[in-house]
Amino acid sequence: MGGGVAGGDLARLRALNALAVIRTVRDAAPLTLSEVAQRTGLSRPAVEDIVADVLAQGWLVEVPPVAGIMGRPARRFRFRAEAGHVLGIDVGAHKVLALVADLDGEVVGTRQVAVRPDTTPARRLAAVGRAARDALKEAGITPAAVWAVGVASTGVVDPQGRVGLSVVPGWTGVDLTAPFASDFAAPVYAANDCTLAARAEQWCGVAQDVLDMVYVLAGSRTGAGLVLGGRVHRGAGGAAGEIGYLDDARWARAQERLRGWNGVPADLPEIDVPPFVFAAARAGNRGAMGAVRGYVRDLARGTAAVVLTVDPEVVVLGGGFSQSADLLLEPLRDELAKLVIRVPELRVSTLGDRAAALGAVRHSLDQVEARVFASEEGPLDPLPR
Repeated sequence: MGGGVAGGDLARLRALNALAVIRTVRDAAPLTLSEVAQRTGLSRPAVEDIVADVLAQGWLVEVPPVAGIMGRPARRFRFRAEAGHVLGIDVGAHKVLALVADLDGEVVGTRQVAVRPDTTPARRLAAVGRAARDALKEAGITPAAVWAVGVASTGVVDPQGRVGLSVVPGWTGVDLTAPFASDFAAPVYAANDCTLAARAEQWCGVAQDVLDMVYVLAGSRTGAGLVLGGRVHRGAGGAAGEIGYLDDARWARAQERLRGWNGVPADLPEIDVPPFVFAAARAGNRGAMGAVRGYVRDLARGTAAVVLTVDPEVVVLGGGFSQSADLLLEPLRDELAKLVIRVPELRVSTLGDRAAALGAVRHSLDQVEARVFASEEGPLDPLPR
């Protein structure tokens, strides 16, 4: 009986080699055939055949030759990131933010819609749909071009994408995946906004070099997201980091320190109170400075509980209040020194109010990569051009 390789095995090997070529080009600048061969360990003739196939399938594209090079330039190829897109949405108490990104994570469409804490669930979900449609329109793509949808939401979000508990009125029990079923054939993934903000910091923020990190959302509410051993930690039911539900942690009432300052004008909208207090404290108003110190003490109490539990390398201060880190960071470090065994390094987020939406984008890309680029089941389907 012959010892040759079966036809099915040859097809599988070719599919695996095609995936290796695609991943190699995707992770680098435009590469020549020789560079692809060197990085994959495949022969140049094999790479040439595979590249021809994946070019025809739409996974790679040839880039124009570099101007000014003498002689016949080597052909170079790049990954066709525009072949597919993901949608990341942050559903918060005060806003809905939708971001569309290509397969390299470059944001190509954005839309933000204002909502209120007392907005009904139906109207909030309508705002989600409006933001998603407008972001897709700005990106110039249709829902059919979306490969995955990620949703970040305030509250505890279970593994099935349902809000198990939220302080936003009426939001508990909302299914975050259902609104997309009629518009998108792509899978929908949902998680807590702090968890996804932590993923964003790890991906493109100030914690790219960190394996163990606590992200603290400091804003109209307080929450935490965890990265442990380089991986986002959601917990068995999606409730990891929800220290605020423990009353002794003081997070639930921390913002009241700011809202309760008697120097706040009675007619000032609630969302504008913290910036007003921070500005007054920065200007040297004693009452405002006292309110900020009280807020920091409460913020430190819950942060200390998380720090003592996981002993992170870094705590990232994010959320809207991180814009006033000049008033918060050093006092927070001083308060933590009274409460914990080892004070971790404190860093300030640079992602602003886009952190959770960017985390939703990254989470969607993670799912796409696990389903497509880490597959061993090829061959890959041709893509639309």
